[in-house]
This record gives sequence, C-alpha cells and structure tokens, in this order.
Amino acid sequence: MERDAHRTPHGSTPRKPPARSAKLEAVIDELRRVAAFAGVHVRQERLLREVGYHARSGICRVGEQRVLLLDPDLEPDQQIELLVEALDGHDLSKLDLSEQARPLIAPIARRRHPEPEP
Repeated sequence: MERDAHRTPHGSTPRKPPARSAKLEAVIDELRRVAAFAGVHVRQERLLREVGYHARSGICRVGEQRVLLLDPDLEPDQQIELLVEALDGHDLSKLDLSEQARPLIAPIARRRHPEPEP
C-alpha cells in the first residue's frame, strides 16, 4: 500500500534524474551563487516567444545592475555557458570553488591574470 503513495497519476513510479543532470544542476546553483557574489543578478524565467519575436537568455543592464536572464528551458550546458560568460571580467580568484566549477572559471581567471611568459 505504501508503494502506491509514490506512484504518478498514470500508475508509474517517477524516475530519478540521471546523475549527470543532478551534477549539472549543482554546478548551475554554484555558479548562480558566484554570480550573486560578483554583483550579477540572475533571473531565471521563461522568456516568451511570439511570431517575429524571439527573446534569448543573456546579460543585460538594468540601471547600474547587471542582470542575467536565464531561461529554465535551456539545456543545463547552455545555462552553464551563459553563467560563465556573465562572470567574465570579475575577480573570482579568492572564491573557494568546487572541483566541477573551478575548470569552468579558470579560462576567465587566466584572461584576467595571464601567466607571465618565461
């Protein structure tokens, strides 16, 4: 009887998201926190699309505030790419990042602080 409490209206049990998806969501959450630390406000909302008009996710400025509009319908890889692009130009060297987020931010850090040539 207890098993029925976990069934969907169609009688099947809901599937867990794949491990890769859960890891990507964790990276997205971390990058959102990093963006907030860097002063970038991330707004996740569905961007309406109409005939002849196609709104896209991306960075914009509202007054003095940098805002990243992030459509939740985008694939996780695309969301991560937009978050990383929004962080470009910010000094993130003092942040303690996860093993998954660090390689994503590394190219930004190298552009900001290039290694000296021998």
